[in-house]
Amino acid sequence: MGYTPRLKEEYKSRVVNALTDEFGYKNVMQVPKLEKIVVSRGVGSAVADKKLIEYSVDELTKITGQKAVQTISKKDVATFKLRKGMPIGAKVTLRGERMYEFLDRLITSALPRVRDFNGIKATGFDGRGNYSLGITEQIIFPEIDIDKVKKIEGMNVTFITSADTDQEAKALLTQLGLPFKKK
Repeated sequence: MGYTPRLKEEYKSRVVNALTDEFGYKNVMQVPKLEKIVVSRGVGSAVADKKLIEYSVDELTKITGQKAVQTISKKDVATFKLRKGMPIGAKVTLRGERMYEFLDRLITSALPRVRDFNGIKATGFDGRGNYSLGITEQIIFPEIDIDKVKKIEGMNVTFITSADTDQEAKALLTQLGLPFKKK
C-alpha cells in the first residue's frame, strides 16, 4: 500500500469524529472536508521586468512541490502600464496528497518561523466556508534559500472547503491544526 500523508490519516481517524460530535452530522458525507489549497502571488513590478514572473513561478514551485503557472491580465489598465495578456502573477492549485503535505509543512515548519507569531487571524473567511491567509515573506518556508532570494515578497494561501458556513470551516481548519488567534 502507498504512502498517506499524516494530516489525511488524522482527518479520517480523528477530525471526522470530532466534527460529527460538534455539529451533529447524521452522515459521514455531511462532514466538511478540505477540497483544495490555492497558493498565489501577484507580481506588480513584472510589468517592467519579465524575469520576476519566472522567479515567482520557480519559488512557488519549490514551496508547494508542484509546478506553478503564470497568471495573465484580463484587461488593459493604462495607469499601471498594463496590457491585456501580460503575465502579472503566479499560482498553484493543490489537491489530494500534495495539498495535505503542503498544509502539514505550513503548520509545522513555516508558520512557527514567522516573527512574533501569535496565531493567524480568524477574519479571513468569505461567508461560504473558504479561508484566505496572507503571508508577508516567502523566506518562512524552509525550501527557500535566503541567499538566492531576489526580492522578499508575500503570497496568498486560500483554503477551499466543502463547509456551508464559516463556523464549520473554522472548526475543520482548527481540527486540522491551523493556529487561530484566541480572542
